[in-house]
Amino acid sequence: MRPRPPVQGRGIFSGTGLIITCLAATLAALVFPIWSYADRVDTGVNVLNAETVSTQYGPLSALDREFVTKVRLAGLWELPAGRQAETKGTTEAVRTAGRHLVEGHAFLDERVRQVASQLGLSLPNEPNDQQQGWLSVLTSAQGRQFDWEFANILRLAHGRVFSVVAQVRASTRNSLVRALADDANTTVLDHIKVLEATGYVDFDALARDMAADVTPPLGRSPAPPGPTTDPGPVVPLTVSPNPTYPLPPAAASPPPAG
Repeated sequence: MRPRPPVQGRGIFSGTGLIITCLAATLAALVFPIWSYADRVDTGVNVLNAETVSTQYGPLSALDREFVTKVRLAGLWELPAGRQAETKGTTEAVRTAGRHLVEGHAFLDERVRQVASQLGLSLPNEPNDQQQGWLSVLTSAQGRQFDWEFANILRLAHGRVFSVVAQVRASTRNSLVRALADDANTTVLDHIKVLEATGYVDFDALARDMAADVTPPLGRSPAPPGPTTDPGPVVPLTVSPNPTYPLPPAAASPPPAG
């Protein structure tokens, strides 16, 4: 008796079926990551394009609008903080840092109001709750305690905003926002330097606070509205820019608080 010939595989287990199955699996593997990536809500492209509107100065993103708002907010509390340092600071280094804050934010506030007017954006006219809390701490502090609170609160705030300015400067497609970021970068860096020159900055505590910073990054909170036909009145800060003050000599800075 002759042996029966082997039965040929059929269906997906046949040679042709296996080839088709492998090709389908490969195609699925290529397509799925694309679908998956498109569904992510926190990608850089999504943040960049979120609620973007067109203007004659280039696209204006939610990130751009939030930055403009934050520049205005910074002046609303840092300028009065600088005034306090001018009068309450116990060393020339602290008083000099206060003058830098007054000068810098008087300039930036004029710039941000001009930019907001050109873009048709509304701006806040008073500090937010956290900023008002910082001002309350400074108002209550006296003597060297004021010097220490002033240097460390303002240095931490400027460190946080420094990376924000860089993010906006690197990504914005709007020429007005780009120029404002340039001015903000120069001003913030100057303020960081004069605050450090007071000798009161606790760099160990600063590093811990920056590492544990839980402040949501720019672009995660609801964006301010886009340009409107009536941006509403904006109350100017009535401070004229002062002459530029040089950094105090190192010998004028007191030793770090023990």
